[in-house]
Amino acid sequence: MAFDREQMLKLCKEWSNNTLMQTLEIEYVDAGDDYLVATMPVNPRVHQPMGILHGGASVALAESVGSAASLMFINPEKQEVRGIEISANHVRSKREGLVTATAKILHKGASIHLWEIRIVDENDKLISLCKLTNMVLSRR
Repeated sequence: MAFDREQMLKLCKEWSNNTLMQTLEIEYVDAGDDYLVATMPVNPRVHQPMGILHGGASVALAESVGSAASLMFINPEKQEVRGIEISANHVRSKREGLVTATAKILHKGASIHLWEIRIVDENDKLISLCKLTNMVLSRR
């Protein structure tokens, strides 16, 4: 079956309703055969006390886009995805604007997916580099 970009973005938007993704204003904006892209505004709602982007908000963005990306490779009627490990290196701070997270598959196994998620600013400067491992489970 051919990859359907518009259908994937529509599903991500639907799955985000009434979740942390909606609270953080994460918006899925692009998808391809092996990647998914989402944006998140940087404003006081995602700041830490020093007025910069909270590392936890960056990690939430990374896990959201990486977990949603794994859905491209499973049958959601028979399988589901669980994030089992995430790591993040925060290399630059951000006070306001927009960050963009791109999840690219590094390993696509039958039961494990490994993603690299790069979070960049509007000038394509690296904010955070994350790695996410997802486990694929059979639905019960």
